Amino acid sequence: MKKDKKVKASSVEIKRYKWAFKMFIVSLCLSSLFSLFSQSVLSHLGAIFACFIIAFFIFISVVFDMIGIAVTSADEDFFKIQMQNEVSGSEVAFKLKKHSEKVCSFCADVVGDICGILSGAGGACIILSLAKNISHPSVVILISTLVSSLIAGLTILFKALMKGYAIKNSNKIILKLGRIIDKVFFHKKSKKYQKTVDKD
Repeated sequence: MKKDKKVKASSVEIKRYKWAFKMFIVSLCLSSLFSLFSQSVLSHLGAIFACFIIAFFIFISVVFDMIGIAVTSADEDFFKIQMQNEVSGSEVAFKLKKHSEKVCSFCADVVGDICGILSGAGGACIILSLAKNISHPSVVILISTLVSSLIAGLTILFKALMKGYAIKNSNKIILKLGRIIDKVFFHKKSKKYQKTVDKD
């Protein structure tokens, strides 16, 4: 029995290492791709459009971070009950919770890093646009520092404001996400799940 437990434990550890390595490869490839994209395309945008790009990717980063927190805080038994009641999206939500470690890693780390790269590229656009009419190097450095700090500060601020909401409403968030995924990808297979949870 002890040997069986050790074998199971070692297999779980191997799966975790494999998943971490896969996330490393995915993150490396996507980060390289979006970094190249940001340098070749976003660097030529104007300051106003760059502000919209930054706001968009901060929003995406905050939303995915919220999902990562919610999926780790959610109650697995809640989704089991919803599945028994045939609530729409509960099957997908249950699977997300069962793989919460992977979902959290993808949402918070992979997507977060990509959004950081792209919002940083937007910040570089603003800096380049403002620096065109400034000849003094120290002023350019000051502007660069202020823009970078503002982007980082806004991202941290909105994530901090979101965390409490994500923990408090974790079950609802993941169930809504499950419902969205269910409708977009599995709507033909899951017609029997038509019920929805009452909005509190």
